[in-house]
Amino acid sequence: MKYLAEYRDRHLVEQTLDEIRRHAHGDYVLMEICGGQTHSIVRSGLAELLPPRIQLVHGPGCPVCVTPLEVIDRALAIAALPGVIFTSFGDMLRVPGTAADLFAVRAGGADVRVVYSPLDAVRIAQANPDRQVVFFAIGFETTAPANAMSVLHARRLGLLNFSLLVSQACVPGAMRAILASPYNRVQAFLAAGHVCAVMGFHEYPPIADQFRVPIVVTGFEPLDLAAGILAAVRQLNLGVARVENAYVRAVTRDGNQQAQGVLHEVFELGDREWRGIGVIPASGLHLRDRYSDFDAARRFDVAPVTSRESPLCIAGEILQGRRNPVQCPSFGKECTPDHPLGATMVSAEGACAAYYRYRRADLTIRGNA
Repeated sequence: MKYLAEYRDRHLVEQTLDEIRRHAHGDYVLMEICGGQTHSIVRSGLAELLPPRIQLVHGPGCPVCVTPLEVIDRALAIAALPGVIFTSFGDMLRVPGTAADLFAVRAGGADVRVVYSPLDAVRIAQANPDRQVVFFAIGFETTAPANAMSVLHARRLGLLNFSLLVSQACVPGAMRAILASPYNRVQAFLAAGHVCAVMGFHEYPPIADQFRVPIVVTGFEPLDLAAGILAAVRQLNLGVARVENAYVRAVTRDGNQQAQGVLHEVFELGDREWRGIGVIPASGLHLRDRYSDFDAARRFDVAPVTSRESPLCIAGEILQGRRNPVQCPSFGKECTPDHPLGATMVSAEGACAAYYRYRRADLTIRGNA
């Protein structure tokens, strides 16, 4: 197939669903690791078309959602400093910190700007040599190469007024943490296709072998997801656990080597806190010491803050696949996109936002039944 519309073809999806029904002989719990996949599943109603014995649970695949609360609060403090231009992708501006969000800080007079690339922030630093420009560098391995490139570009330009506030997450560490949890129910993963387009999937076979869990690299369209589910079900039926690439039009085993080279030049792997989950070993990227002069967390000595999650928010359990949004008593009531209690209701990839947008009425009725 050559065209995107073919991966949304109802007839082809129904054929694949029929094949899934023929193979679904047991109970299956599959986790899609990417928030983009979650939105596609909910928007298309794919979960409702599957046999009832196949359960899809949503993983921590939303980088906005897993950005630690302490980092959000630090961003708010830095953005409020005089002489600072704080730049970010737009979906971070409404993520709640302990007491406010970046929109509120901007309303209070701070210079907070939405950019579409970290290189936009570098250009702002060039144009404002008397101001400190900070870019909020969040995301999974997908965004890390561009964020790394902004540091290399700023160094080549000799910019002393550009820095990153880094909150980069890595998928393999999160997968290991989920599988090692005593609460784990996941029997197979649908791996994030866009992450694998950059990183490949050579890191996943040791995970599949250690935990005896199939991992299927999957795209984002309904046919992609149905094909990934079918591949996972077939593996579980056979009692095998291997990595399978069901997204061959975009993903290779070794990924984009040039992008990885830039990433590894600037960042190194280390432990990282995930919002609602806690510290996961070897699950984050940090600036290497030779680039520490671009680290906003070191450059700006903001007073420590006491971060506190809303007691009404169960985002941590949702991010671990232990509960779904409708099981939250605050869903659609105290917590809405206009008044979010947690990041999963704000982000374009958040599970709560997907449920609210596409299935609010159905799930609210079901949740109250």
